[in-house]
Amino acid sequence: MKSDAIIKRAADVLRIEANALLAMIDRLDHNFVRAVELMGACRGKIVVTGLGKSGVICQKIAATLASTGTPSFFLHSGDAVHGDLGMVREDDLILAVSNSGETDEILKLLPHFKRHGIKLLVITGNPNSTLAKAGDVVLDVRVTEEASTLGPAPTASTTAALAMGDALAVVLLEEKGFKEEDFALRHPGGTLGRRLLLRVADLMYRGAQLPVVQQKTLVRDALFEITSKRLGVTGVTDAEGKLVGIITDGDLRRGLERKGQILELTAEEIMTREPKTVSADTMATEAMAVMERFPITSLFVLDARDCPVGVIHLHDLVKAGI
Repeated sequence: MKSDAIIKRAADVLRIEANALLAMIDRLDHNFVRAVELMGACRGKIVVTGLGKSGVICQKIAATLASTGTPSFFLHSGDAVHGDLGMVREDDLILAVSNSGETDEILKLLPHFKRHGIKLLVITGNPNSTLAKAGDVVLDVRVTEEASTLGPAPTASTTAALAMGDALAVVLLEEKGFKEEDFALRHPGGTLGRRLLLRVADLMYRGAQLPVVQQKTLVRDALFEITSKRLGVTGVTDAEGKLVGIITDGDLRRGLERKGQILELTAEEIMTREPKTVSADTMATEAMAVMERFPITSLFVLDARDCPVGVIHLHDLVKAGI
């Protein structure tokens, strides 16, 4: 295929799948509302089951539900027939996905669900199928054509089922009042999790890593502290250990410009007074905002007595994905 033909064919595929999604909007009705209510009332887990390509879609739907506040897991229909039904409890809800609605492995599970009074939510492209007739609620995701030219290879139909799963998950999370913080708690390793969960205490330098000198310390000794701790800054404390200032590389340069020889001066003579500070329980995102607003690259962390207990550096915030 030539370049133009490749682009045209790709555009055709996207158009077919987009039209399939748009067509579902007009079919949204009370059944979708009932589906959300059924899922919201579930006291156990949402068990999403399917086979083949629909099974892959089921895995994504289950993962999306679980990460947005609705306990859920994927159950392979074939495995369920051969013993994995033991994972299903009577207070669970079954969400079965089958484009044809005649997937034999799913149909074999129906007597078990009925016997134990387990509710059945069906997503199918065939609302007149055996599976649809057995469902307590049925969501119609039929498509008029698949994007593939190789017979019935699922393309638009799987996209439609996936989008319906997303619609259920999003509406359900909003009904439950699920917030960003809740999402972050379930994604501590992700970017959002880091942004919403990390606090200054998680990233700050402390103990022997903390650069601190006293007011009467000579600048040459303060310079050694700055150099040895490799943060480009040192805190300056008074006799009670409270932070009264900081010395940065910039303070050293400005001191040289104003006073020439500064090595025999004391730290308090060249320090920046009343520096910006944070507490250890400050969110890392707030610390980043302070640095961007002023602009500075380090913030000293103070305890309740205004004594330095740590220092946080911009580079570490960036490295952490804040």
